[in-house]
Amino acid sequence: MAKSVARVVYGQGTSLNLTSQKIKEVPECVCRITKLSVLQLNHNSITALPAELLSLRHLAELHLGNNALKELPAVLGHLESLKKLYLFSNQITVVAPEVIGGLHNLVVLNLNHNQIQRLPPEMKSLSRLQHLSVLDNELEEVPAELGHLTRLTEINLTSNNLSGLPQQLYRCQQLTKLYLARNKLTSLPEGIEALTKLQVLDVAGNKLSMFPVQFHLLPLRELHCEGNRFVRREPMSSVQDAEVLSLKELVARFVLLEDRNRSSLVHRMLPHYPSLTALLASGSCCELCMNPFLTTWLECVQFISLKKDMKMTSVRTVPVRALLCSYKCFNTEGHSYFSVATR
Repeated sequence: MAKSVARVVYGQGTSLNLTSQKIKEVPECVCRITKLSVLQLNHNSITALPAELLSLRHLAELHLGNNALKELPAVLGHLESLKKLYLFSNQITVVAPEVIGGLHNLVVLNLNHNQIQRLPPEMKSLSRLQHLSVLDNELEEVPAELGHLTRLTEINLTSNNLSGLPQQLYRCQQLTKLYLARNKLTSLPEGIEALTKLQVLDVAGNKLSMFPVQFHLLPLRELHCEGNRFVRREPMSSVQDAEVLSLKELVARFVLLEDRNRSSLVHRMLPHYPSLTALLASGSCCELCMNPFLTTWLECVQFISLKKDMKMTSVRTVPVRALLCSYKCFNTEGHSYFSVATR
């Protein structure tokens, strides 16, 4: 170890590798190498980091995998140049808000194989983050603030205890890879079609019954979905020809339809009624007649061929949720939508 440090000091190097040196603490001399940009401390027994690490103002990459850390060391929140941080295979249970909130320039964060139960809302401070991996932890929820991280291209939440995801996650429109396998997800939030760059989605080993509306519009190249509880194709007919809509629903459908006409009075006046606009924002569109409606009237399912409809190599057929505005639409002939049987 002494030779490695001396080589960097006298050679004015910017990278120091102290991997597998059986050290329990960072040597004091390391903190004097102020030009360090890469510090590798993997496979040791480190339990804490010294405050003197603050002197490494050029440190951009820090490897602390396979150590004995139980929390994020406070000094990390002051390393403003840090871009890549690897903390996999430690004993971390808590991600301190004040620490994570100071890592504004972080691009890669790896927290794999720890015991983390939650990520703090302060994650939103990582505005430059592109790769987030929290594989094999004990996460029970994902903060909605993750939606602020609009530069994310890859998220790995595999092997956690997630039962749901925030819809704000779909604001991360640069996402190309999303790994959610081996959780407890019963559904994915609506609006997934906003991820227009998503190429890889892994939801294997969850409890999904179907995919969200317009899922088939995603530009996926890989979909891993084995081990879920998908609904099966069971043709059902409807004997109900008409339905009675509430006055609120009738008015909402009229306003939503009028709002499509940019020259209409309704379209021009809606901006003056923000509460009404917010209410109508939750509306949907009928898959058959394309007319708008406010509340879900009839939930159906269509079966999408990954090869034919999504141009993938897989021959699998998957169920995708579809919303229809009325039984009248459902009872028309020639469509491929099925009612969702309740058991």
